[in-house]
Amino acid sequence: MRKQSIVTNEYYHIYNRGVDKRDIFNNQRDLNRFIESMYEFNKVDGVGSLANLRKIETKYKPLSEPLVSIVAYCLNPNHFHFILKQLMDGGIAKFMQKLQGGYTYYFNVSNIRSGALFQGTFKSYLIDDENYFNKIIGYVNKNYKIHNIPKNKTKFIFASDHEYENNNFKLVSKKEGKSVLKIFNGSDNFKKHCDEIVDIIRKVRGKNSLLEEDNLPDRV
Repeated sequence: MRKQSIVTNEYYHIYNRGVDKRDIFNNQRDLNRFIESMYEFNKVDGVGSLANLRKIETKYKPLSEPLVSIVAYCLNPNHFHFILKQLMDGGIAKFMQKLQGGYTYYFNVSNIRSGALFQGTFKSYLIDDENYFNKIIGYVNKNYKIHNIPKNKTKFIFASDHEYENNNFKLVSKKEGKSVLKIFNGSDNFKKHCDEIVDIIRKVRGKNSLLEEDNLPDRV
């Protein structure tokens, strides 16, 4: 049970990893499915099967309010990080339930397996001040650079840094993305900030193996 309820209109660092630290992406199809799920499951209305949803022409797809605003994300071979803003009560829990549940079902069917894919529900930390927000967004936006990722697994990295550096928001909320770039006076300065956060963490802690637990940035 979560110790504190998640509050609407607040920002949270959300993350989870594969059970027993296993990989959650085995191929490009898996990664693409998770990315598609991030978009399609971020809706108040039920989605059902993604396969059936694809059959509906885009212009006929029902419009639905998002559950969360995605501010930053990083998908690594065996874990993921998000910064999410909850837009309605229960929004983060519902989004994560649909995302992890739907992807686990797909993954188990594809790999002829059963059981949990992720370590529990998900972990959440309130981002409760500006200084910590600045740290954690740099950490999440380029989280793959925190880790020592084998070359053969780098193809399973997908992060929001490319959206910010190209000022082209698709998964990241356009409103939140533009707000972040305004805070840092543009994409070049934001990229520099994120690179500095990564450099500081790596100098202090070294590069983590994917099998190690993430050492989150200090709050002070």
